[in-house]
Amino acid sequence: MKYPGYLVLYLKKAVSKLMMYLYKPLFKQVGKNVIFYSKDSFSYNTISIGNDVFIGSGANFSSIKSISIGNKVMFGPNVTIMGGDHNTKKIGKYMFDVEEKLPENDLPIVIKDDVWIGTGSIILKGVTIEEGSIIAAGSLVNKNVPPYTIVGGIPAKILKARFSPSQLNEHLKILKETKPK
Repeated sequence: MKYPGYLVLYLKKAVSKLMMYLYKPLFKQVGKNVIFYSKDSFSYNTISIGNDVFIGSGANFSSIKSISIGNKVMFGPNVTIMGGDHNTKKIGKYMFDVEEKLPENDLPIVIKDDVWIGTGSIILKGVTIEEGSIIAAGSLVNKNVPPYTIVGGIPAKILKARFSPSQLNEHLKILKETKPK
């Protein structure tokens, strides 16, 4: 039996939404209005997510330590967050066979509120992305990102400030005035 295209699309969306609700409790913590795709890959028990977060399809978020995502964060498709590394300093063993970790091999990742991470970006261990920042598509973030900056490239570098100082002051004032109590 052949089904009309709109029915197949509706069923796919319904199944994806159901799977998302079944997977949500696997996260360490998850807020309200969090959207992700059931085929995304997550180390669920090490990830905390705030409210109003959208994670595009093809996401791969993995960390032995922790990944902390704030409120009102947007991820484009195919974003990778990798919170770990291998111990490559062991003499006399193939890297593949080394099981011992060094403290610097696995570090937490923090993404604060109001961040937009563009398509195909990669965020590595130990990075903090401060509030209001934008990560350009295809960037490799291996260092902390200051608040309200736009970064891009491989490795990511500051491209410009998101606002002028006076615009930033106005932006922060309005956010403070309109913040729910």
